[in-house]
Amino acid sequence: MANQILVCKTSDLAPGEMKRVEHADQGLAVYNVDGTFYVTSDRCTHGLSNLSEGVLMGTEIECAMHFGTFDVTTGEPTGSPCSIALRTYKVEMRGDEVFAEVD
Repeated sequence: MANQILVCKTSDLAPGEMKRVEHADQGLAVYNVDGTFYVTSDRCTHGLSNLSEGVLMGTEIECAMHFGTFDVTTGEPTGSPCSIALRTYKVEMRGDEVFAEVD
């Protein structure tokens, strides 16, 4: 069963910024792309590094370890060596709060 967790306030992340949020035994990455918020798993599916330590370029996150990229809106890999999609989470806005639907 899914539930929603508060991952940040809109004022916590300016457009183009991201941050790591811990939930249970997993890390989540929260991204602000031009005022729209997205949440994915924080763990790169290729190199096992934290994506929140990478570089956000528009809708793409570049992993700091091997420089592969993913589209944060879909989780799909967009640049080698990444080939396995990231897990994405449904986001709901409530006023100035950003919630993610997690298991």
